[in-house]
Amino acid sequence: MISGEFDLSIGSLIGFSGMSVTLLTTETNLGMPLASILTLIIVLFIGYCNGITVVKSGLPSFIITLGSLFVIRGITIAVSKIITGRTQVGGLEESKGYGIMSTIFSNSFTISGTDFPISILWWLFFGVFGYLLLKHSQVGNWIFATGASKESAELMGIPVHNVRTSLFMLTAFCAWFIAITQITTFGGADVLRGEQKEFIAIIAVVIGGTLLTGGYGSILGTMIGALIFGIVKQGIIFAGADADWFQVFMGAMLISAVLVNGIFRKKYAY
Repeated sequence: MISGEFDLSIGSLIGFSGMSVTLLTTETNLGMPLASILTLIIVLFIGYCNGITVVKSGLPSFIITLGSLFVIRGITIAVSKIITGRTQVGGLEESKGYGIMSTIFSNSFTISGTDFPISILWWLFFGVFGYLLLKHSQVGNWIFATGASKESAELMGIPVHNVRTSLFMLTAFCAWFIAITQITTFGGADVLRGEQKEFIAIIAVVIGGTLLTGGYGSILGTMIGALIFGIVKQGIIFAGADADWFQVFMGAMLISAVLVNGIFRKKYAY
């Protein structure tokens, strides 16, 4: 969103990636690492297609990726039903390479006798990587410039089309990474596992201070926004409340995010 683009297909790509790896592993007897790499190639290509379509058509990325969301999710559901007759597929624990994939993506580490999921380390790693990319690299400057004004960025010689397309591919990679973490944790895939993640991503980013119009934002703010969602979601469960209350919270935060975004936009304008 710092670049002014929206990618709503991330939720469907999570479900697609998880189901693709699971089906390739359980139905064709491929090793899980190889199935994951093949799926990553497919997902990156989908991200590339989204980016090229947005760039060439000139249409809003919100509309293009919303359509992509439905197409990808529909294909995922249809293919999984054709092959297995179900929308949930398990059995990954017995597949080749599951052990090493589980160690990398869903293992835990111990500090002072307390176990923590390895996903925390990945979260910190990507946070640091994103910070260095945006704040201390030429590519980061290109992303901010593209979000602030595509026309001005082009006049400065920035390859705006390549930047925009690359960011759609980066979003696709993130969806794949989340999917691998999920399927190694649960031992299987569900076509709807990424449902509504696209909205959570938008809300977390906006709460973190990123402008909907692009050109301004921070990785630290986004991490804080994501942390708020995680804490609230787990807090509702531990409190013994109905999990549906999280939907209420998400809706309230969506409205709040828009209001906060307006405040940031006015402040940034001056």
